[in-house]
Amino acid sequence: MSKFLNKVYILAIVLVVVLALFLLSTMGFQRETLDHQNQDQITVSGTGKVYAKPDVAIVNLGVTTTGTTVADVINKNSDKMNAVIGAVKKLGVDEKDIQTTNYNLYPQYNYTEARGRLFEGYTLDQNVQVKIRDFTKTGDILAKATDMGSNLVGNLQFTIDDADQFKQEARAKAIEKAKANAKNLAEKSGISLGKLVNVYENSNSYAPMMYDSKVAYGMGGAESSVSPTIVAGQQEIEITINLTYLVK
Repeated sequence: MSKFLNKVYILAIVLVVVLALFLLSTMGFQRETLDHQNQDQITVSGTGKVYAKPDVAIVNLGVTTTGTTVADVINKNSDKMNAVIGAVKKLGVDEKDIQTTNYNLYPQYNYTEARGRLFEGYTLDQNVQVKIRDFTKTGDILAKATDMGSNLVGNLQFTIDDADQFKQEARAKAIEKAKANAKNLAEKSGISLGKLVNVYENSNSYAPMMYDSKVAYGMGGAESSVSPTIVAGQQEIEITINLTYLVK
């Protein structure tokens, strides 16, 4: 019995020691946090910009078909969309760069005061998103898609497939500017910078819209479309860094 009590006593002492160490470490962390909160701080920012040429064009190609029966609408729409996709592939677009983004079949009704709601048939909307990596073929792809039956071509935008290297460059510029601003502020105001306690990043990139869907709506089928001139331009990658320092 005495051995059991001794084990219980030792275990209790160990638990007390562990609890005391935990409380001391927590109090130390809270004290450091309070010290930081009670100290004066300043926050400075710097913005880094990098301009890069896009390497991917993304466009939405759509086919809208109406008819009196579901089977008729699906068959006609499928024929047109398959022709569009086939033409795009022949122009060098890889299958992995073609993705269906919308497939919506719904009934159409007409409302009249005399007869109320009248069923008029069905409409099927189907859209695919296409990534174009060879910009010299962008105009041909848009024109050929409308020739093969696409009556909705739009939301063309240019982007960078892997923008990490450009973001790193913009981030480095932003940090350098933020540090320079902090140094200048300290010199002009007479304060002394202490420890860096916080870093916050905000990034933006802009891809210009180059081709409006309304321009292409209604084209296709009747006559050959003229290839539009597409200009990719350049994309701006912008990162802003905020640095917060303690004031000594």
